[in-house]
Amino acid sequence: MNPLIPLAVMALLVAGIVALFILASVFLGPGKRHPVKDTPFECGIPSEGFAGGRMHIGYYIMAMLFVVFDVELAFLFPWAAALRGLGWFGFVAMFLFIAVIGAGFAYAWKMGALEWE
Repeated sequence: MNPLIPLAVMALLVAGIVALFILASVFLGPGKRHPVKDTPFECGIPSEGFAGGRMHIGYYIMAMLFVVFDVELAFLFPWAAALRGLGWFGFVAMFLFIAVIGAGFAYAWKMGALEWE
C-alpha cells in the first residue's frame, strides 16, 4: 500500500469539510447587509474619528522583545527534558545559548528598550 494514500484521504476530508463550511455560511448566513450593522462601534458606543491613528513606538518595541525572548526561551523546555541524554556537550551548548540570550537582554536593558517614556 502506498504511504501517501492516508495523506491524500485526509487532504480530501479536510477540503470537503472546508467546502461544507463555506457553503453552509453562504446559504445559512444573512442575505442582506444593513447599514446600521456595518457601522463600526466600540463597546456599543459609536466611534469618533479615524481608528487608524499612530501608536506609541514603545508598543512595537515591547512586542518585538517579547516575541524574541519568548521564542528563544521556549527552547529551554525540550532541553531540560533531554538534558540527561545530551551530556556535557548539551549542557555547555545551552549555557552558551543562555549567555547569548542574557547578553541580548542586558543590551536591551542598557539601551533603555525596557523603559517606558
